[in-house]
Amino acid sequence: MFPIIPANTATAAYTSNENGIFGYGTISSGVRGSMTNVVSNTGVVASDTAGVGTVRANLAACEYGGDKGIFGYGGPSGSPLSMTNLVSNTGVVGTDVTGVGTARAYPAACEYGVDKGIFGYGNDGSVVSMTNLVSNAGVVATDVTGVGTARYSSAACEYGGDKGIFGYGYASGSLSMTNLVSNAGVVATDTAGVGTARFYLAACGYGGDKGIFGFGWNLLSVTNLVSNAGVVSTDVAGVGTGMDSLSACEYGGDKGIFGYGVDYASKTNLVSNTGVVATDVAGVGTGRGWSAACSFN
Repeated sequence: MFPIIPANTATAAYTSNENGIFGYGTISSGVRGSMTNVVSNTGVVASDTAGVGTVRANLAACEYGGDKGIFGYGGPSGSPLSMTNLVSNTGVVGTDVTGVGTARAYPAACEYGVDKGIFGYGNDGSVVSMTNLVSNAGVVATDVTGVGTARYSSAACEYGGDKGIFGYGYASGSLSMTNLVSNAGVVATDTAGVGTARFYLAACGYGGDKGIFGFGWNLLSVTNLVSNAGVVSTDVAGVGTGMDSLSACEYGGDKGIFGYGVDYASKTNLVSNTGVVATDVAGVGTGRGWSAACSFN
């Protein structure tokens, strides 16, 4: 009698998505948008898709459900929001969903547990550290008491196939500590930071089970790789134009892309499946800063 093995058991911890999506952001001084740009499985960014939902910036996004995504929080200056917008497995953004948890701007978000997500940290008028879990159906849970140093403008990505990591950010100054997220969505206490302390950076997964933090204030191009055990490496000399206030996501199953940024840029930098960042690619779509990105499909 052979044991019954659930489908996809062998590969579940390394589920990856083929496409990515950049969305929302500040498109000029005081003007925010809701347009999106889909990333193909070869890293090609498509032209603008008309935005859906409330225009805003300073938000975050992550994957959920194995093949879908979610944009959440953010807002206009001084008026943080808590609504979310789901992204289907074909890259279609849904209308606003009434928010759950503390309204805030400048959070970070990443996938965990293969098919769930987590939003964490941010600023609701003061620096906060609470988190909100996202189920595999895209439902956002109420606030979980924060762990670690309260901060905003940090970044987060998945690693190890089913875990996540929040890193860097700003409180009373630039920070470099990280906080690991277990495959059950539990956030660990601070780990001493590695690399240049900074904020307004971005992060994404690559290589199936690793991650990368990159760029940041003030127009940096440095990157820091994350091993499949969640260990952050020292600075890697940057490639491409230094940038901050950008976003990043996975594409092609095992690669990543950084895109957009301050001064309303639209340029992108591809990340290989070994974590090597490529030179600038001319931007497509509306240039903007403080957008968010996630993978899907």
